[in-house]
This record gives sequence, structure tokens and C-alpha cells, in this order.
Amino acid sequence: MKQIACAAAAALCVTGAHAQAAGDVVVNAGWMHFAPQDSSGPFKINARGQTMTQPGAGASVSDADTFAITTTYFATDHIAAEAIMGVPPKFNLYGTGTLAPFGKLGSAREWSPTLLLKYYFGSAQSRFRPYVAAGGSYVWFSDEKLTSGMGSGAFLYSPQFGRALEGPTNVKISSSFAPVANAGFTYNFSQHWSASFSVSYMWLSARARIETQSAVGTVRSESKIKLDPVVTFLSVGYRF
Repeated sequence: MKQIACAAAAALCVTGAHAQAAGDVVVNAGWMHFAPQDSSGPFKINARGQTMTQPGAGASVSDADTFAITTTYFATDHIAAEAIMGVPPKFNLYGTGTLAPFGKLGSAREWSPTLLLKYYFGSAQSRFRPYVAAGGSYVWFSDEKLTSGMGSGAFLYSPQFGRALEGPTNVKISSSFAPVANAGFTYNFSQHWSASFSVSYMWLSARARIETQSAVGTVRSESKIKLDPVVTFLSVGYRF
């Protein structure tokens, strides 16, 4: 029985037919989930030559899901480079504090192509191969849209100016570079097919710049949003 158990363990962990070795290219496709660990900075308003901070105004960002593809090249049996790209996920922004009555403030799509340098543990013949990785992502946003409450500038109402600062409003979200830490594992079912799961943490902040065309001139508002998403990726891979 001891010999049978040892043989079964060896068959599960090691077989030359399931190697990931130097020169291999593996393409993975699957489901990616973004869970922002968000917070927002002071909401600043610049109007009529004055800069004001609206106390208690904040925002939170929803989770999002998308389809993603990765391409991994093994430079050695243990070191690989991976490129990640997916369908841009749509994030919704919700008001908190004094902006909570507006509910959903707007939405945007995030583009975040990512490059990782990965280190795989175990031998090149192992079926199960955990790994750690680090890299970076260049992040930008598109399709930024405001809801009616924000798009009309209603959030600018104040006892001091009344509705004088309100008017048609648009928003742009800044782009930035985000460092990424990653860990996961791959399990090889056959010579070509495998499954992978990974968890990443991205240090990501962006600035939402809002511009309102009011009766008394252009009003500019700005807030820094800290997203810092935890990203999980479950995928199926094919080795060429």
C-alpha cells in the first residue's frame, strides 16, 4: 500500500509529458474579477478665483468582471514573462458622505494592459506549479459618463452661490502607471492543456477632473480616487 501511495503521488506531481520548459509559449483565457479597495481624497472646487474644499464629499467604486487573455513565454524552466490584456471592465462610481444623495455618480471603462515577470517553483516536469510575479500596468479610462445629477452640476449647489455654479458638466479621469504584485498556480492536465488561478494587487490611484460650464464661468472640480484593486483570474491555458 505504501508503494502504491508513493507511485500515485509521483504521478500526480511529476510527469515529463506535462512540462512547462524554456521556450514554451502558453496562452490563457478566462474570467477576471476586480475588487477595488477604494477611498477618495478631498473634493476641491475652483470657482470665480476661489478654491474650496467640500467637506464630507466622497465616492466609492463598484466591483467589475471581464474576459481576459494572457500570453506567457518561458525564458527558462523557472522564469517567464507574461502579457495580460482583457475587455475593458466597466466601473460604476457612487457618492458617499454629502454626495450620497446623488447615488450613482457616473461610470467609466478601465484599460490596464499589464506585463509581469514570473518565477515558477518546482521542476519543469511538475503538474502543479505555484509562482510569484511582479510587474506593472499602464492604466487609462474611456467612456467616462456622468449621471443626470452630476451632469447638470447640481452637486455644486451651495448656500453661498445658490445654483449659480451649476451647468453642463463633463469628467475626465487621469491615466497612471500602477505597480502589480501577483501570485498563483498552474495545474497541467495534459501535454497542452492546463488551468490557472492567480491573485494580484495593483497600487492604483487616479484623479477625476470635472468641468462645469456655469453662468458665472467655468467651474473646475477635482478629487483623487484610490482604487488599489485586488484582481483574481481563473483561466484555461493551452501550451504551444
